[in-house]
Amino acid sequence: MSAADGRLPVALVCGLHSDAREAAVRRLLATVPGSVALHHDLSTAARGTVVRTVRDATGPLSSGEAPLVNDCACCALREDLVPELNRLADDGTTRLAIVELWDSVEPRAMAEVIAAHGERLVVSSVLTAVDPALLLPYLGNGDDLADAGLAAAATDRRTIADTWARQLEYAPVLAIADSPLADDEDRALLAQLHPTALQVRIDPESGPGTSGPGTSEADTARPGTTGPGELAAAALAGFDVEAAAARQHPACALLPQEADECGVGTYVWHRARPFHPERLYAALEDLTCAAARSRGRFWLADHHDSLLHWDAAGGALCVESAGPWLASLPDSAWENVPPLRRAAASLDWHPLHGDRCQHLVFTSPGLDREGIGRLLDSCLLTDAEYTAGRAAWKRLPPAFDSLLEV
Repeated sequence: MSAADGRLPVALVCGLHSDAREAAVRRLLATVPGSVALHHDLSTAARGTVVRTVRDATGPLSSGEAPLVNDCACCALREDLVPELNRLADDGTTRLAIVELWDSVEPRAMAEVIAAHGERLVVSSVLTAVDPALLLPYLGNGDDLADAGLAAAATDRRTIADTWARQLEYAPVLAIADSPLADDEDRALLAQLHPTALQVRIDPESGPGTSGPGTSEADTARPGTTGPGELAAAALAGFDVEAAAARQHPACALLPQEADECGVGTYVWHRARPFHPERLYAALEDLTCAAARSRGRFWLADHHDSLLHWDAAGGALCVESAGPWLASLPDSAWENVPPLRRAAASLDWHPLHGDRCQHLVFTSPGLDREGIGRLLDSCLLTDAEYTAGRAAWKRLPPAFDSLLEV
């Protein structure tokens, strides 16, 4: 074992861009002595099993099969992964276990499974591999995973776009493939979708610490971008699973800021007045299609105490309740609220409404900021509706009850 406290470091490498993901894993195996990669192929689930392979830089070390659990390939992965990692930990010669997640597997669930066995294992990093030229096509692909042969279970109803968005936004490190088809617009879109991520280039032809062939001055100078020699350091840098989960909550999410570069824009719309449910519902299709990606939290007049989550990609929108606004909780409940949530609420605190607000962010090439802003503003309560008060708001048409499964 090689972690300072004796636990085995585990780096998760994920992403629907399989060529980029495989290149990142090869790079790590080549640059981290004593590293081993584990991969579960879920494409064999139709035969009732998933296939596990373990390899190092020289080639395969072992392989095996795990039966499906509850007709779910991801469940089989979870049941089989930890025993294999514990076996590597017991062996004592592995410096880094690299878990190459199958295409549509999202890293959060796997990171939390590994963290639950923290007495012997520690998540050292989560990396999403990205081919910038494929970023927009995947983000705009509303096809079901099942139709693409990528579903992890018979009940898997996710789409390519929403799966890809979560893979991209959860990871603090993006392993960037050196794609000759990528242009400045692709790179600007990536930077705006996940501005806080560390971007690490993958270039198997160059050595550690070098920029590698094909690296332009712009690449070297781009903030947050490193040479490929940093990939190994990023894989061992450390990862806080609980903090990562907190950052996924719509009340705490570190959403992108206003930006405009290379034809790609990010528009932040922030208001302190509730939506009229019927007018917003009528505008959903136009708003969903207005950007390649939109997300955030919002406030409906007839659901005054519910913080609602907006999550759109690929022309499809998911709306769900994310629990209560903090302002709707009694003071005695605040001590059970994570500090990050309380800090985030304080930034938007309103003397009348507390943390209730509209905070939506739209990112896309060719973004029509003015059009989106006008449409959203038209969905807010009018002055007369607003001054009528909460008793009147509750009587507004419950247009969102079917989406919220109320």
